[in-house]
Amino acid sequence: MVNLIGTYECKADSKGRLALSVALKKQLSPVLQEGFVLKRSVFQPCLELYPMSEWNILMSKLNKLNRFVKKNNDFIRRFTAGVKIVELDASGRLLIPKDLQLFAGITKHVVLSSAVNIIEIWDKDKYERAIDDATVDFAELAEEVMGNVTDEDNGVS
Repeated sequence: MVNLIGTYECKADSKGRLALSVALKKQLSPVLQEGFVLKRSVFQPCLELYPMSEWNILMSKLNKLNRFVKKNNDFIRRFTAGVKIVELDASGRLLIPKDLQLFAGITKHVVLSSAVNIIEIWDKDKYERAIDDATVDFAELAEEVMGNVTDEDNGVS
């Protein structure tokens, strides 16, 4: 399992290519050769970059859903809509396809934010707004999500 750390700013060029920071590439070095999956986020106007190994773990969970249950089938279709396989080019840049650029509103200034085992790719202004909006409720959210987790749960106490 990949555990990523950090938030990095970069610029996208006119073709939608962005260069990953050296620190991020170093963290991803064990999985760079496998490639990545890029998809729309379910909850935010950003993109999610999955190392292929992490995507395969997620897909094994989705494969357990009964496709003869309509809501499962609908979920799988919507969850995987617009999914792209991407790789870093010879210069270490990641090309974001146009449809995904439009979804996330990515133009020039971009934030790459680690989210445990994936990287969220944001338009910088949208990222700043999302972080600012979240700070108001973050203490309450932290208590609700992590408040009852103990060491016995393999969590934090």
